[in-house]
Amino acid sequence: MQPQVKVNSKSLYDTDYQLWIDHTVAQLKSGDFSEVDVENLIEEVESLGRSDKRAILSYLIRLCEHFLKLQYWETERKNCFRGWKLEIINFRLQIRLILKDSPSLKSHLHKNFEFAYQNARQLFLNASELDAKVIPEEPGCTLEQALNEDWLPWQPE
Repeated sequence: MQPQVKVNSKSLYDTDYQLWIDHTVAQLKSGDFSEVDVENLIEEVESLGRSDKRAILSYLIRLCEHFLKLQYWETERKNCFRGWKLEIINFRLQIRLILKDSPSLKSHLHKNFEFAYQNARQLFLNASELDAKVIPEEPGCTLEQALNEDWLPWQPE
């Protein structure tokens, strides 16, 4: 018979995160709720939601940035169109995957669409060095258009 080793979950959280997860999952599965490190477990569950929110917003920012590249960066468009279009497809896919698991995050996108566009605009201006007066301060599309896989702000002739 193997001796039982008592694991101090609170210190384990700080010293070996993966072992803390394994130990906590085992406790939950076995119904040993009295020994669960509730404080850190709550923190982790809350951070999962924040992580998805940050990820989906990041994809939206990059999506808007690539729309601006397609629409306004004429000197780079010919050489970069295919790559930018593939990035747009990827960002939309990543957003769809997150929304599939967490449909309620669609409201997060709606609330932050303007914010995402402003950040994308700044990234685009930094990369392109175009005159800021040429790039609208307001998005040139709706969120629905941005997420529509058949829509692009510019098409080759």
